[in-house]
Amino acid sequence: MGRIIMEKTICNVIVSPLRRENSDKSEMISQMLYGEQVEIMEIKDNFTKIKMNFDGYEGWCDTKHLTKISEEKPRNIVTQSFGVFDLEEGRSLLSIGSEVTFETENHILENRSESIVETAKKFLNVPYLWGGRSFFGIDCSGFTQLVYKVHGISLPRDAYQQAKEGRVLDFVEESEPGDLAFFENREGKISHVGIMLEDQKIIHAYGKVRIDLLDSTGIFNKDLAKHTHKLRFVKRIL
Repeated sequence: MGRIIMEKTICNVIVSPLRRENSDKSEMISQMLYGEQVEIMEIKDNFTKIKMNFDGYEGWCDTKHLTKISEEKPRNIVTQSFGVFDLEEGRSLLSIGSEVTFETENHILENRSESIVETAKKFLNVPYLWGGRSFFGIDCSGFTQLVYKVHGISLPRDAYQQAKEGRVLDFVEESEPGDLAFFENREGKISHVGIMLEDQKIIHAYGKVRIDLLDSTGIFNKDLAKHTHKLRFVKRIL
């Protein structure tokens, strides 16, 4: 058994993998970004089990990627795609969504819906990465969560959890930029999510962050000339 403790801590590297088990070989289920606060739940060997303050997600990380904080300071979210910052640990490249204790440039537009769309488009061609939630590699729900995070909106980590938020729209044609569209697998379970754009287009992480067409059936991929995801519903979160 590892030690069980409860301490406030932050991530001290630009991005740290969260794993299902306390092993480097274990599946990466999510990521922590620099400055994000976590609660230490258990320490075992060189790994620490943490709970993310932002979304309550739990996983194991390398203990060296954590720094205890003596006092909680106001934190600002990095809203640019990525940037180089002078940190206590040295000069570092940080992803959008990272958290720092100093002022940063504000890249958020006054119109929230328009700003969400513009932020989402900054991720175009970022490669898909299972468990990823940074500008350096991202999965579908990590993408929607991160875009909404920098706009002050907290979404759960996984697509099926996000699907419980907001209000269902009766028709796809009612969708507006910034709405979230959810998709189901063959078993009928929510397995994918993307952000609606203008003219019934959708931006989502599938191979890479890309823009495709959406109809009442689902996502139509022009490159593959077929539908790739079956639509369950569209929800308004804003």
